[in-house]
Amino acid sequence: MSYPATRMLAMLELLQAHHGLGGRDLAQRLGVDERTVRRYAARLAELGIPVAAERGRYGGYQLMPGYKLPPLMLTDDEATAVVLGLLAGRRLGLAAEATEAALAKIRRVLPAMLREQVGALEETLDFTLAERAAPTPASRAVLTLAAAIRDRRRVTLRYRSWKGSQTERELDGHGLVFHSGRWYVTGHDHRSGEIRTFRVDRISSVVPGTASYEIPEESDPVRQVTASLAQVPYAHIVEVILHVPLAEAARRIPPSVATLTETPDGVLLRTRAESLDGMAAMLAGLGFPFTILSPHELRTAVRRLAQCLLEQTLE
Repeated sequence: MSYPATRMLAMLELLQAHHGLGGRDLAQRLGVDERTVRRYAARLAELGIPVAAERGRYGGYQLMPGYKLPPLMLTDDEATAVVLGLLAGRRLGLAAEATEAALAKIRRVLPAMLREQVGALEETLDFTLAERAAPTPASRAVLTLAAAIRDRRRVTLRYRSWKGSQTERELDGHGLVFHSGRWYVTGHDHRSGEIRTFRVDRISSVVPGTASYEIPEESDPVRQVTASLAQVPYAHIVEVILHVPLAEAARRIPPSVATLTETPDGVLLRTRAESLDGMAAMLAGLGFPFTILSPHELRTAVRRLAQCLLEQTLE
């Protein structure tokens, strides 16, 4: 590659890494004069890479949004950081198909030595995070919701409930939350008149409207999502008193599992469960003394678990 072409690509890399650079600064970094910098900018524009030049004492050059994506140029450290982010995203269940496609593209363009090093990292790296396999929502729905929330624009959703029924809702979004492999959006639902949480993978369409709104200062999307997950309508409503301080219980029991309330008798754990045998195992695993308030059948499940453990110990 000729030196002018090399310097022109170096200029592109500098503009990608900085919001804007002055002509004199660019010239010094590239080892050329300012007139040559202007010529490089014009040549990049001819190639479809939108470089904007602002004249004057405080003018300079910057990349502007265009119809074509400029060739992405990454240093070795930057490429490694991108690969690590994609590997972590794959583990979390973030856009699995898109993640694999992006990893494949980056692998193809890495220099041979760096490609081998990154490949070794991918083969040997492991996570303490449990692998997630969950439905991935359409990227367009996520991006549309994010833009609407940022701009405080009401949206109309087509939503499928967990029972399969389809509804149309107007939502004043408060935030997007990624939790346990799934995307959620929370906000004021005009159909119910309440703050609600919706799984984004169950949204079939999002149409931004013109109505605007304000997000309440006390809004906490993460807390709202985790609290709503603890109220999922499973078969049994469970209430148990944990005989430990609230802070200790909160360290072991996340808000998405149960609500915890301090009472004179201890910490009231309130949640829902589909399987009472599973709930009995969870309570036993906590290692806290507890008193079951409801349902009565949970006491039978706990006794059954205790008997099973006793028999296994005797064997």
